[in-house]
Amino acid sequence: MGSSSCFGALAMPPLVSIVVPLKDEAENVKHLGEEISSAMDRESYDWECIWVDDGSTDGTLELLEGLAQTDARHRFLSFERNAGQSAALHAGFEKARGRILATIDGDGQNDPKDIPRLVEMIRSGETDMANGYRVIRHDDWIRKVSSKIANAFRNRVTGKTVQDTGCSTRAMKRECVARLPLFSGMHRFLPTLVAMEGWRIAETPANHRPRLRGESKYGVHNRLWVGLVDLFGVLWLRKRKFSYQICRESGQVEHVNPS
Repeated sequence: MGSSSCFGALAMPPLVSIVVPLKDEAENVKHLGEEISSAMDRESYDWECIWVDDGSTDGTLELLEGLAQTDARHRFLSFERNAGQSAALHAGFEKARGRILATIDGDGQNDPKDIPRLVEMIRSGETDMANGYRVIRHDDWIRKVSSKIANAFRNRVTGKTVQDTGCSTRAMKRECVARLPLFSGMHRFLPTLVAMEGWRIAETPANHRPRLRGESKYGVHNRLWVGLVDLFGVLWLRKRKFSYQICRESGQVEHVNPS
């Protein structure tokens, strides 16, 4: 199955769609794919995994093609050029067929074994979005410090939603992301943006693992400072957001398109 047919019609929509954005992660695709299949095959419901190749140049796409040929539950799409993690997540959400969406990063640091537990929090009605938080982080000190600064400042300015906005291990009803504002950096504010729409958010510990293969794409310059700038845009959205509830309405008139 090649890239032109990887989104062919399947028999029944799965319950869960896992979206994995990745760029230049050829060293992680095979192992992470096996981990996802192993974790999800223990569950009684159907699932799919949508890999979004964000313009990789290292052979990631070829490995995704092979994975999709081996197991049709692993689907992929590939950007012509790098568009960023927010665009990759949005594209994955748009292509997902499941009623529950889950996300993990493609670098292998998020543990797929956490996904079924987060999905169950949604299925049970406990919450609309389940967000993992990293109890023990396996990152270098620069990433740890920058993450703590960003989390603290983000929660102080926008109002606390979750304690670890940088953890990509999440599950949510697909309706939670149906009306997200689209901008580069949106992925850093998913819990805040979902809460702004009135959805319930719960937190649960998530396993965080050291990166064993490949190199990190993020540092202080493209993570901390950019995220803090984006924060003021989200603050503007939060303060300018409006809501209303219709209590009465007269008969609706059918609109006819002019010929």
